[in-house]
Amino acid sequence: MRHHLKTWTITAALILPGPLAAQDMTAGRWIDLTHPFNADSVYWPTAKMFEQEEVFAGHTDGGWYYSAYNFSAAEHGGTHLDAPIHFAEGGSTSDAIPVEQMIGPGIVIDVTAQSEADVDYLVTADDIRAFEAEHGEIPQGAVVLLNTGRASLYPDREPYMGTAARGEEAVKDLHFPGLGTDGAILLVERGIGAVGIDTPSIDYGQSADFATHVELMTNGIPAFENVADMSDLPPTGSTIVALPMKIEGGSGGPLRIVAHLSE
Repeated sequence: MRHHLKTWTITAALILPGPLAAQDMTAGRWIDLTHPFNADSVYWPTAKMFEQEEVFAGHTDGGWYYSAYNFSAAEHGGTHLDAPIHFAEGGSTSDAIPVEQMIGPGIVIDVTAQSEADVDYLVTADDIRAFEAEHGEIPQGAVVLLNTGRASLYPDREPYMGTAARGEEAVKDLHFPGLGTDGAILLVERGIGAVGIDTPSIDYGQSADFATHVELMTNGIPAFENVADMSDLPPTGSTIVALPMKIEGGSGGPLRIVAHLSE
Protein backbone atom coordinates (compact mmCIF):
# COMPACT_ATOMS: atom_id res chain seq x y z
CA MET A 1 0.00 0.00 0.00
CA ARG A 2 1.39 3.39 -0.99
CA HIS A 3 0.77 6.36 1.28
CA HIS A 4 1.77 9.66 -0.27
CA LEU A 5 2.27 12.72 1.88
CA LYS A 6 1.17 15.80 -0.03
CA THR A 7 1.38 19.50 0.62
CA TRP A 8 -1.68 21.08 -0.93
CA THR A 9 -1.43 24.52 -2.48
CA ILE A 10 -4.09 26.65 -4.13
CA THR A 11 -3.67 26.51 -7.87
CA ALA A 12 -2.30 29.60 -9.57
CA ALA A 13 -5.45 29.70 -11.65
CA LEU A 14 -7.30 31.04 -8.63
CA ILE A 15 -4.97 33.78 -7.38
CA LEU A 16 -2.72 36.42 -8.90
CA PRO A 17 0.62 37.69 -7.61
CA GLY A 18 0.62 40.59 -5.19
CA PRO A 19 -1.01 41.27 -1.83
CA LEU A 20 -4.80 41.08 -1.79
CA ALA A 21 -4.86 40.51 -5.56
CA ALA A 22 -7.30 37.89 -6.82
CA GLN A 23 -8.24 36.71 -10.27
CA ASP A 24 -11.39 38.16 -11.79
CA MET A 25 -13.37 34.95 -12.04
CA THR A 26 -16.10 36.71 -14.00
CA ALA A 27 -13.74 36.49 -17.00
CA GLY A 28 -13.64 33.33 -19.05
CA ARG A 29 -16.35 30.68 -18.97
CA TRP A 30 -17.87 28.45 -16.30
CA ILE A 31 -19.13 24.94 -17.07
CA ASP A 32 -21.43 23.22 -14.59
CA LEU A 33 -20.57 19.53 -14.25
CA THR A 34 -23.40 18.78 -11.83
CA HIS A 35 -26.63 16.93 -12.52
CA PRO A 36 -29.68 18.49 -10.80
CA PHE A 37 -31.02 16.72 -7.74
CA ASN A 38 -34.61 15.59 -8.14
CA ALA A 39 -36.80 12.48 -8.11
CA ASP A 40 -35.02 11.21 -11.24
CA SER A 41 -31.50 11.43 -9.77
CA VAL A 42 -29.55 8.19 -10.15
CA TYR A 43 -28.79 6.35 -6.90
CA TRP A 44 -27.31 2.93 -6.25
CA PRO A 45 -30.10 0.29 -6.40
CA THR A 46 -29.95 -0.21 -2.62
CA ALA A 47 -29.68 3.48 -1.63
CA LYS A 48 -32.43 5.83 -0.50
CA MET A 49 -33.55 8.00 -3.40
CA PHE A 50 -33.77 11.79 -3.36
CA GLU A 51 -37.09 13.08 -2.01
CA GLN A 52 -38.30 16.66 -1.77
CA GLU A 53 -41.29 17.74 0.29
CA GLU A 54 -42.94 21.11 0.01
CA VAL A 55 -43.27 22.91 3.33
CA PHE A 56 -44.82 26.03 1.86
CA ALA A 57 -44.86 27.80 -1.50
CA GLY A 58 -47.06 30.80 -2.05
CA HIS A 59 -48.05 34.18 -0.74
CA THR A 60 -48.16 34.60 3.01
CA ASP A 61 -50.79 36.42 5.05
CA GLY A 62 -48.29 39.28 5.20
CA GLY A 63 -48.40 39.63 1.43
CA TRP A 64 -44.89 38.43 0.45
CA TYR A 65 -43.99 35.30 -1.46
CA TYR A 66 -42.23 32.52 0.47
CA SER A 67 -41.11 28.98 -0.35
CA ALA A 68 -39.35 26.25 1.65
CA TYR A 69 -38.81 22.52 1.23
CA ASN A 70 -37.51 19.50 3.11
CA PHE A 71 -35.29 16.99 1.32
CA SER A 72 -33.80 13.61 2.17
CA ALA A 73 -31.49 11.21 0.37
CA ALA A 74 -28.58 8.81 0.76
CA GLU A 75 -25.09 10.34 0.81
CA HIS A 76 -24.16 8.51 -2.37
CA GLY A 77 -26.31 9.40 -5.35
CA GLY A 78 -26.66 12.02 -8.04
CA THR A 79 -23.46 14.00 -8.57
CA HIS A 80 -21.68 13.24 -5.32
CA LEU A 81 -18.49 12.82 -3.35
CA ASP A 82 -16.98 9.57 -2.08
CA ALA A 83 -14.81 10.58 0.88
CA PRO A 84 -11.80 8.37 1.68
CA ILE A 85 -13.53 6.92 4.75
CA HIS A 86 -16.11 5.38 2.39
CA PHE A 87 -13.60 2.56 1.69
CA ALA A 88 -10.70 3.26 4.05
CA GLU A 89 -10.98 2.79 7.80
CA GLY A 90 -9.69 5.94 9.47
CA GLY A 91 -9.75 7.88 6.20
CA SER A 92 -10.89 11.48 5.89
CA THR A 93 -14.60 12.15 6.30
CA SER A 94 -16.47 14.52 4.02
CA ASP A 95 -15.92 17.51 6.29
CA ALA A 96 -12.22 16.77 6.82
CA ILE A 97 -11.01 16.74 3.20
CA PRO A 98 -8.99 19.93 2.63
CA VAL A 99 -10.86 22.28 0.32
CA GLU A 100 -7.71 22.87 -1.71
CA GLN A 101 -7.55 19.14 -2.48
CA MET A 102 -10.80 19.47 -4.43
CA ILE A 103 -9.74 22.56 -6.36
CA GLY A 104 -7.04 22.19 -8.97
CA PRO A 105 -5.97 22.01 -12.58
CA GLY A 106 -8.42 19.92 -14.58
CA ILE A 107 -7.18 16.88 -16.48
CA VAL A 108 -9.83 15.32 -18.74
CA ILE A 109 -9.06 11.86 -20.11
CA ASP A 110 -11.45 10.92 -22.91
CA VAL A 111 -12.24 7.21 -23.23
CA THR A 112 -15.60 7.59 -24.97
CA ALA A 113 -14.53 5.44 -27.94
CA GLN A 114 -13.42 2.60 -25.68
CA SER A 115 -16.54 2.72 -23.51
CA GLU A 116 -18.84 2.81 -26.54
CA ALA A 117 -17.23 -0.44 -27.68
CA ASP A 118 -17.31 -2.02 -24.21
CA VAL A 119 -19.92 -1.00 -21.64
CA ASP A 120 -17.77 -2.56 -18.89
CA TYR A 121 -14.58 -0.81 -20.01
CA LEU A 122 -11.87 -0.24 -17.42
CA VAL A 123 -9.69 2.85 -17.84
CA THR A 124 -6.15 1.50 -17.72
CA ALA A 125 -2.74 2.80 -16.79
CA ASP A 126 -1.93 2.60 -20.52
CA ASP A 127 -4.83 4.98 -21.26
CA ILE A 128 -3.39 7.43 -18.76
CA ARG A 129 0.14 7.09 -20.12
CA ALA A 130 -1.16 7.64 -23.65
CA PHE A 131 -2.79 10.85 -22.45
CA GLU A 132 0.47 11.94 -20.84
CA ALA A 133 2.44 11.17 -23.98
CA GLU A 134 0.30 13.73 -25.80
CA HIS A 135 -0.38 16.33 -23.09
CA GLY A 136 2.42 15.95 -20.53
CA GLU A 137 2.59 14.24 -17.15
CA ILE A 138 -0.38 14.76 -14.86
CA PRO A 139 0.67 17.33 -12.24
CA GLN A 140 0.50 16.77 -8.51
CA GLY A 141 -2.75 18.07 -7.06
CA ALA A 142 -4.67 17.77 -10.34
CA VAL A 143 -8.36 16.89 -10.44
CA VAL A 144 -8.56 14.09 -13.00
CA LEU A 145 -11.89 13.60 -14.78
CA LEU A 146 -12.60 10.44 -16.79
CA ASN A 147 -14.96 11.13 -19.68
CA THR A 148 -16.66 7.89 -20.73
CA GLY A 149 -19.46 9.69 -22.59
CA ARG A 150 -22.12 8.21 -20.31
CA ALA A 151 -23.41 11.53 -18.97
CA SER A 152 -25.64 11.92 -22.04
CA LEU A 153 -27.62 8.86 -20.87
CA TYR A 154 -28.34 10.28 -17.40
CA PRO A 155 -30.87 9.94 -15.71
CA ASP A 156 -32.31 7.07 -17.79
CA ARG A 157 -31.18 4.30 -15.45
CA GLU A 158 -31.33 1.29 -17.74
CA PRO A 159 -28.98 2.58 -20.47
CA TYR A 160 -26.94 4.60 -17.98
CA MET A 161 -26.25 1.91 -15.40
CA GLY A 162 -27.57 -1.31 -16.90
CA THR A 163 -30.80 -1.64 -14.95
CA ALA A 164 -33.66 0.45 -13.65
CA ALA A 165 -34.50 -2.15 -11.00
CA ARG A 166 -34.17 -1.40 -7.29
CA GLY A 167 -32.94 -3.58 -4.44
CA GLU A 168 -30.02 -5.91 -3.76
CA GLU A 169 -30.89 -8.24 -6.64
CA ALA A 170 -30.42 -5.41 -9.14
CA VAL A 171 -26.73 -4.96 -8.28
CA LYS A 172 -25.67 -7.98 -10.35
CA ASP A 173 -27.16 -6.32 -13.45
CA LEU A 174 -25.14 -3.10 -13.22
CA HIS A 175 -23.08 -2.35 -16.31
CA PHE A 176 -21.02 0.80 -16.85
CA PRO A 177 -17.34 1.73 -17.28
CA GLY A 178 -14.95 2.49 -14.45
CA LEU A 179 -11.33 3.07 -13.53
CA GLY A 180 -9.15 -0.05 -13.46
CA THR A 181 -6.97 -0.81 -10.46
CA ASP A 182 -3.78 -0.30 -12.46
CA GLY A 183 -5.04 3.11 -13.53
CA ALA A 184 -5.83 3.97 -9.91
CA ILE A 185 -2.33 2.94 -8.83
CA LEU A 186 -0.79 5.23 -11.43
CA LEU A 187 -2.96 8.18 -10.37
CA VAL A 188 -1.92 7.60 -6.75
CA GLU A 189 1.71 7.68 -7.88
CA ARG A 190 1.07 10.98 -9.65
CA GLY A 191 -0.19 12.49 -6.39
CA ILE A 192 -3.50 13.76 -7.75
CA GLY A 193 -5.96 15.61 -5.54
CA ALA A 194 -9.14 13.85 -6.65
CA VAL A 195 -10.64 11.85 -9.51
CA GLY A 196 -14.11 12.00 -11.05
CA ILE A 197 -16.14 9.98 -13.54
CA ASP A 198 -19.43 10.32 -15.40
CA THR A 199 -20.80 6.96 -14.18
CA PRO A 200 -22.44 5.83 -10.91
CA SER A 201 -19.16 4.52 -9.48
CA ILE A 202 -15.41 4.88 -9.92
CA ASP A 203 -15.37 1.05 -9.96
CA TYR A 204 -17.06 -0.46 -13.00
CA GLY A 205 -20.59 -1.84 -12.69
CA GLN A 206 -19.62 -5.51 -12.46
CA SER A 207 -17.01 -4.98 -9.74
CA ALA A 208 -17.29 -7.43 -6.86
CA ASP A 209 -14.40 -6.16 -4.74
CA PHE A 210 -14.37 -2.35 -5.29
CA ALA A 211 -10.59 -2.56 -5.58
CA THR A 212 -10.33 0.86 -7.25
CA HIS A 213 -12.20 2.52 -4.40
CA VAL A 214 -9.90 0.80 -1.92
CA GLU A 215 -6.73 1.77 -3.82
CA LEU A 216 -7.70 5.42 -4.09
CA MET A 217 -9.18 5.90 -0.66
CA THR A 218 -6.56 4.11 1.38
CA ASN A 219 -4.23 6.67 -0.20
CA GLY A 220 -6.44 9.62 0.72
CA ILE A 221 -7.89 10.35 -2.73
CA PRO A 222 -11.62 11.17 -2.91
CA ALA A 223 -13.78 10.33 -5.92
CA PHE A 224 -16.56 12.26 -7.65
CA GLU A 225 -19.28 10.12 -9.23
CA ASN A 226 -22.15 10.85 -11.65
CA VAL A 227 -20.27 13.88 -12.96
CA ALA A 228 -22.23 15.60 -15.73
CA ASP A 229 -21.28 16.20 -19.37
CA MET A 230 -17.58 16.92 -19.89
CA SER A 231 -17.68 17.29 -23.67
CA ASP A 232 -16.95 21.05 -23.57
CA LEU A 233 -13.82 20.60 -21.45
CA PRO A 234 -10.34 20.58 -23.01
CA PRO A 235 -7.87 17.85 -22.00
CA THR A 236 -5.90 20.45 -19.99
CA GLY A 237 -6.25 24.13 -19.14
CA SER A 238 -9.36 24.18 -16.97
CA THR A 239 -9.64 24.73 -13.23
CA ILE A 240 -11.96 22.36 -11.38
CA VAL A 241 -13.82 23.46 -8.26
CA ALA A 242 -15.66 20.62 -6.48
CA LEU A 243 -17.40 21.53 -3.22
CA PRO A 244 -19.42 18.81 -1.47
CA MET A 245 -21.99 19.27 1.24
CA LYS A 246 -19.98 19.49 4.47
CA ILE A 247 -21.51 16.57 6.37
CA GLU A 248 -19.73 16.11 9.69
CA GLY A 249 -18.41 12.55 9.87
CA GLY A 250 -19.90 11.77 6.46
CA SER A 251 -18.68 9.16 3.98
CA GLY A 252 -19.82 11.31 1.06
CA GLY A 253 -22.50 13.72 0.04
CA PRO A 254 -24.10 15.83 -2.69
CA LEU A 255 -21.51 17.67 -4.77
CA ARG A 256 -21.50 20.87 -6.83
CA ILE A 257 -18.65 20.58 -9.31
CA VAL A 258 -17.80 23.23 -11.91
CA ALA A 259 -14.98 23.98 -14.33
CA HIS A 260 -13.55 27.39 -15.18
CA LEU A 261 -11.99 28.11 -18.56
CA SER A 262 -9.98 31.31 -18.79
CA GLU A 263 -10.36 31.66 -22.57
